[in-house]
Amino acid sequence: MKYFSNLSSKKSTFGHTDLHFDGKIQLITNNLTIHKDLLRYVFHAHILFFCIFAPDFEQEEFIKMANKVLFITQEIIPYVAESEMSTAGRKLPQSIQEKGREIRTFMPKWGNVNERRNQLHEVIRLSGMNLIIDDTDHPLIIKVASIQAARMQVYFIDNDDYFQHRLMATDEDGVAYNDNDERAIFYARGVLETVKKLRWCPEMIHCQGWISVLVPLYIKKAYVEEPSFRDSKVVISLFENDLNSPLQESIIEKMMLKNILKSDLESIIPAETATFKDLYKLAISYSDGIILHSDKIDPELIEFAREKGIPVLQHQNPDTFADAINNFYDEIWSQGN
Repeated sequence: MKYFSNLSSKKSTFGHTDLHFDGKIQLITNNLTIHKDLLRYVFHAHILFFCIFAPDFEQEEFIKMANKVLFITQEIIPYVAESEMSTAGRKLPQSIQEKGREIRTFMPKWGNVNERRNQLHEVIRLSGMNLIIDDTDHPLIIKVASIQAARMQVYFIDNDDYFQHRLMATDEDGVAYNDNDERAIFYARGVLETVKKLRWCPEMIHCQGWISVLVPLYIKKAYVEEPSFRDSKVVISLFENDLNSPLQESIIEKMMLKNILKSDLESIIPAETATFKDLYKLAISYSDGIILHSDKIDPELIEFAREKGIPVLQHQNPDTFADAINNFYDEIWSQGN
């Protein structure tokens, strides 16, 4: 407190409070005089308080730092028909954004998305990259549109071979496309490469739909050293009646990227009889949390997650689901941070 005692006789006025410095400090407010000794004790008490309790405040603030959420989804209304998944793809990001988190949202530019009616336009600075899958170059095209009512921007991953002229999982006759696995590879890598270009670092990545099942693997293996994803946590939503069609026998070779070993994949994906259920198991293995969007999820997947010790958010009432997921993000983020 030498700083105060060395002050010469000065006077300053702040509103209704006068400070006099005349060898002793007096704070005169409503005829109450506090001498410098008492002021010194008050000052030391404040210092002691913050020394004791400030670490707890910092920890609580740190736990709630998952403020950037990346949604990698399959369907969003109004771009595709209404379904359980497309409704979640539309409402959940808006709800999370309204709770104060920063979001980015991606979906494929399926062939049935009306570009003119929904006012999609290409983002030239993000497009132009080629992704190599099975020794073939596939141009990555990024488009964007806005849902004005939700104040939400949606990025679309497009490619002439995989999305532009085709529907979602099945063709007009209801037959699953035989290269859906390649489409999932392209989509996952396309989203992650675009986020890198945006120089945006999501703390939480939320995947929805079969098209996003390879994201957890790539985040924890191939992109783990990337600054944009170094600290990211990944959760994946499971829906009823999701895709379970066979995979091509060469799927493991096509999935290979930096830091991914064949042993990482072969322990879960059968060599000749693999289906999308196996890719879901792979996704669960590399996820930090699982969200059940239905009470009729394949029990085998739920049991697989529990055997791995991965937190599972049970199916919730639609009115409280957004709040439950929002809290689940904080629970997942607090683990290991």
